[in-house]
Amino acid sequence: MKKIGFLSFGHWTPSAQSQTRSASDALLQSIDLAVAAEQLGADGAYFRVHHFARQLASPFPLLAAVGAKTSRIEIGTGIIDMRYENPLYMVEDAGAADLIAGGRLQLGISRGSPEQVIDGWRYFGYNPTEGESDADMGRRHAEVFLDVLRGEGFAKPNPRPMFPNPPGLLRPEPHAAGLRERIWWGAGSNATAVWAAKLGLNLQSSTLKDDETGEPFHIQQATQIRAFRAAWKEAGHARAPRVSVSRSIFALMNDRDRSYFGRGGEQEDQIGFIHETTRAIFGRSYAAEPDVLIEQLRGDEAISEADTLLLTVPNQLGVAYCAHGIEAILTHVAPALNWR
Repeated sequence: MKKIGFLSFGHWTPSAQSQTRSASDALLQSIDLAVAAEQLGADGAYFRVHHFARQLASPFPLLAAVGAKTSRIEIGTGIIDMRYENPLYMVEDAGAADLIAGGRLQLGISRGSPEQVIDGWRYFGYNPTEGESDADMGRRHAEVFLDVLRGEGFAKPNPRPMFPNPPGLLRPEPHAAGLRERIWWGAGSNATAVWAAKLGLNLQSSTLKDDETGEPFHIQQATQIRAFRAAWKEAGHARAPRVSVSRSIFALMNDRDRSYFGRGGEQEDQIGFIHETTRAIFGRSYAAEPDVLIEQLRGDEAISEADTLLLTVPNQLGVAYCAHGIEAILTHVAPALNWR
């Protein structure tokens, strides 16, 4: 395991039981947690994007703010739903955030997941073309985004511009060199992982995927990762790919940890339906004393196959508690998994 970071959904709710009661709390606490994680030695701060929900949504102001407040940690998303995105405007936003962060952006994108409203992307002004599904539209937006990220000019300049133009065709600015190689695809199936590999995208595999074989989640996910790596090799890309997996992992260090997570609520994989016809398997959570956790995680085939582990954090418990949870994993568990 080369890198360990955190993944926050950025939930907020106006409840007395929550430490994150407003959108402002969710955003400002996300910045604080990224700063704390960097100080603890973590490698990445990643944020989920959900629309029409009391969760983190527009990622680029947050990513830019985190980039300005930190100096080393990778900053990313897991994932941005491309059905909602204007690819060219996204190139500008991503380029600006990456330059502010000094080239540390690691953007996870995908065709999207079940959402809070029906066809929410329609309210953002996007509709599939004739014969195209919303998933097809998301992949089309992604392909435009990836193409423009290369930085080649394509727009014919005005012969009488307000300001002088450089020679040749123009591109969206600012351009962030190298960002194209730091784009990840959130794949929910083996087929989409292979598709991502062919396009030269890194792979993000979350805590759920299509149940394609009936095997335990971590075995199916490991199979997905191996299929991705094989497709990458076949495509002949020059660089080595990155692969991340997400897990809910809690080291029980004190009575407070045990009161929150020591009841063994999700110790087995779960089966459900994320779409009406798509059977999905949801990976188990891990919560135990560090020595037990180490043995459990050593048996997780997908963690062994990946190079990056993202720890999902219970952000509504507050920055201090989430930082405690991250520190416990980094200090008492990660070294035994050959982290660094």
